[in-house]
Amino acid sequence: MRIRVPFGDRMKRYMPQSLLGRTLLIMLVPLVLVQAVALQIFYGSHLGLVSRRLSGSIAGEIAFVIDLMNRLPEDRDMILQLSKNQFVTTMKLEPGATLEPYKRINVLGPMDDDLEAALREKFKIPFTMDWSYDPRTVLIRLQLPDGVLDVEAPRKRLATGTIYLFVGWLVGTAGLLFAIAALFMRNQVRAIRRLARAAEAFGIGRDVGPIRPEGASEVRQAAAAFNRMQERIRRFLAQRTEMLAGVSHDLRTPLTRLRLALAMLPRTPDLEPDVAEMTADVEEMDRMIAGYLAFARGEGTEQAEPVNLATLLDDIAAGARRAGTQLDLEVPADLTLKLRADAVKRAITNLVDNARRHAHHVVLAAVEQGRAVLVTVDDDGPGIAADRRESVFRPFESDSVGGTGLGLTIARDIVRAHGGEIVLEDSPLGGLRASIRLPV
Repeated sequence: MRIRVPFGDRMKRYMPQSLLGRTLLIMLVPLVLVQAVALQIFYGSHLGLVSRRLSGSIAGEIAFVIDLMNRLPEDRDMILQLSKNQFVTTMKLEPGATLEPYKRINVLGPMDDDLEAALREKFKIPFTMDWSYDPRTVLIRLQLPDGVLDVEAPRKRLATGTIYLFVGWLVGTAGLLFAIAALFMRNQVRAIRRLARAAEAFGIGRDVGPIRPEGASEVRQAAAAFNRMQERIRRFLAQRTEMLAGVSHDLRTPLTRLRLALAMLPRTPDLEPDVAEMTADVEEMDRMIAGYLAFARGEGTEQAEPVNLATLLDDIAAGARRAGTQLDLEVPADLTLKLRADAVKRAITNLVDNARRHAHHVVLAAVEQGRAVLVTVDDDGPGIAADRRESVFRPFESDSVGGTGLGLTIARDIVRAHGGEIVLEDSPLGGLRASIRLPV
């Protein structure tokens, strides 16, 4: 069964996608339509009228000469000579000749149709027209009872040069107006493109600074609003970071006192198990506080800079191996991206830590794919059910032993801040694959 695509959807395929292209199309279509209407009015009325009158004049002169030749057959040569002098049209008679089959040749303009119509109206005898006979003349041949009359009519008496001048004027003015419009619209669109690039860069954590408002008033207003938004977000991040630094200090101070008090307790056989459990709880609380603060902070103060991803992944792999993980690293030697190095390292480390807690074998790899880099973390663990792979990215949704429930949440937050995405899939090793796609 053939699916019928709506006309509007088919048209969208051929429409320009950019604002510049659509604006120029909106300007060009009415301009072409107006010029076409003007050309049609001129071509259909003025030019057609002039052409019919010129053709009628030539046909009338030929009819007058033929009538004189019929009335005064003995003076045919004199009549043909007078026609050349008076009408500037060369005529000669070929006695006993017959016409060849007529081959119609069309030329630009209405003059060939009008001349043929005028000759048919004046004469009821066979005739032919040869527009390729000479660039400056048209050969008209008429079948007379005793031969063929050849008429060489000057083209300048049939054609009017006004049409070429008018068409040139229409095309020239349309092209000039279109070029001027394209130049001005390109300047306006350049400001919008600069604003879009600045917004995209700011969205992935790159500090582009304030942009200079330019272009139309609406674009200037949008640029000024973007600059104010950047400043408010920077001020908010700075205030939040300062507040979190104070909260971190306030929370860790009582933990430090508890850790010191536990260290000073006597190590009797009865108290040793309780002291060990309390010390582990304090360490767990300290680790959880660090994780919560990292999630809330989101590494917002770090600036993006060129980073060798191979070196960064090698450091992560070395740390995992020191923790006793069997990890294979597969990454090109030179793979440089503009990243917030500490943030990306934290995100990938969280994924590797999740993998090594549930698996025996982990593979960390990176490969360049067009304008993006794909980083994968594969393991041979039990994996995660497909219906839970999205929910585990929510805070505190993970039920893994020894985790805070924020590792995947922090990783996705960091990756998205770089303009990338992270997904969970089935791994070729039989466990889970975490894929990070980062723009180049």
